[in-house]
Amino acid sequence: MASALILRASRRFLKSSSSASLLISTQQFVNQTPTTLNRPFKPPQLQNFNFEFRKDVGYLSNFHLVAHVSTSSSKEDKNRSGNLSSSGVGDTSWIDLYLPRQVQPYARLARLDKPIGTWLLLWPCMWSISLAATPGHLPDFKMMALFGCGALLLRGAGCTINDLLDRDIDTMVERTKLRPLASGLLTPFQGLCFLGSQLLLGLGILLQLNNYSRVLGASSLLLVFTYPLMKRFTFWPQAYLGLTFNWGALLGWAAVKGSLDPSVVLPLYVSGVFWTLVYDTIYAHQDKEDDLKVGVKSTALRFGDSTKEWISGFGIACLGGLVVSGFNAEIGWPYYASLAAASGHLCWQISTVDLSSRADCNRKFVSNKWFGAIIFGGILAGRLLS
Repeated sequence: MASALILRASRRFLKSSSSASLLISTQQFVNQTPTTLNRPFKPPQLQNFNFEFRKDVGYLSNFHLVAHVSTSSSKEDKNRSGNLSSSGVGDTSWIDLYLPRQVQPYARLARLDKPIGTWLLLWPCMWSISLAATPGHLPDFKMMALFGCGALLLRGAGCTINDLLDRDIDTMVERTKLRPLASGLLTPFQGLCFLGSQLLLGLGILLQLNNYSRVLGASSLLLVFTYPLMKRFTFWPQAYLGLTFNWGALLGWAAVKGSLDPSVVLPLYVSGVFWTLVYDTIYAHQDKEDDLKVGVKSTALRFGDSTKEWISGFGIACLGGLVVSGFNAEIGWPYYASLAAASGHLCWQISTVDLSSRADCNRKFVSNKWFGAIIFGGILAGRLLS
């Protein structure tokens, strides 16, 4: 009915004046205009169909018919935009806004726009440094600052190594195909040069520590360089990452004390490894479909539908190691209160995570920075009151 009235009106105005025009702005009418006026005209559903009649100056009897047609985006367009967003296309960060264009690929290679990896590497260091502090005193802030810079550099170097070794695999994984080396923004030679600068800066920080810590810190590079290869050979690369990411639990104590106390640092180190198995298994569920296609391995594929049972056991082992470490360090009661809060956080993660949702897996993974912060706060308070 509406379309018939529109056609009658347009025909009348076209006859009355040669200056009358019908302007219809929409792509949906392309190739759909009827060849004759007698043929039924059935346009698609239109939203906000507005008409504006204007009198021509000097021609009071003539009118222009202006049809403004606005249509909402189709479901297909919305789905496309959603897929682009999930794949990272069009995402902007402070790197795009504030850094020069030539520097941006290197900043992305070091994951400076995704600080969660730095936090997860830093927290075991902070735990260890705080546990090594003198009872009744705060930890050494200079040492904490050095380890903060070191965590940022070492995490960036690890990402560079990972992307150099995995650049062919990354092109086949939706989440990683736009990384600088995989997409071709940087060449492997540029990546190697950048890695050299990162390691050189890291060496400068390591030389600020005592000799025992220098040797211990340098030995972690073997883990850093070999970790990216593990997913090609074992379903447990997350455990190997735990050995790598929690080396600071040993190094922090050694940097303060000049030696290691196995009764404190070994349970702390083991608890960190189990913690990594929890959060990185959740993280690995984001890529499980792509990993199957590519042929790489992960605990997400190893555990499958039993993932929550496995990571629940890892969470219990993590908290058990923290209890033993705190007890042997003779820390005060606030530490154990923080463990209760941290156990609640782990329970929330494991019980609510939707392992079929990439977005939810990433949210739960990122939330582990708060788990580390809770433990750190408990150690600080417990050491002050011990």
